[in-house]
Amino acid sequence: MDLKDHIRGIPDFPKPGILFYDISTLLREADAWQVAMGRMARAVRQYTPDLVAGIESRGFLIAAPLALKLGCGFIMIRKPRKLPGETVGLNYALEYGEDRVEIQADAVLPGQRVVVVDDLLATGGTMAAGIELLRSVGAVVPAAAALIELTFLNGRSRLDVPCDALVSYDS
Repeated sequence: MDLKDHIRGIPDFPKPGILFYDISTLLREADAWQVAMGRMARAVRQYTPDLVAGIESRGFLIAAPLALKLGCGFIMIRKPRKLPGETVGLNYALEYGEDRVEIQADAVLPGQRVVVVDDLLATGGTMAAGIELLRSVGAVVPAAAALIELTFLNGRSRLDVPCDALVSYDS
């Protein structure tokens, strides 16, 4: 199955000049979603994760069912003030400004293997920040994964771990 057949491109969203790759069309097709999760599980299983960390918010849609399929726990990497209890965060640079990601302080035990997952790897900034944040609390991050990679943005170059992507777009 060609997963690209189930991903819709929406021009000029969220702003003019951007082509948005909409995975909702894949998620609503049970067979396509099942195939995607099976392929993602095969790619990620080799890293023997204890946990799968999803990046807010569409990354949750990929990471949570993936964790279930792999028999792992699932944790959330979120924007500030979205998680209850004590959190640990990391500020990181954007092209224009700064952003922050957080996890719950007790989400990861030192030495646990955590694979970071998002729906899309673009410039790599958020994925790299998630990896750094997890390492700051003692996690071992052997890899990252995404459903879609925009190879022309070279986000993979910002990651210091292997990254598996099921679908790539070159422009």
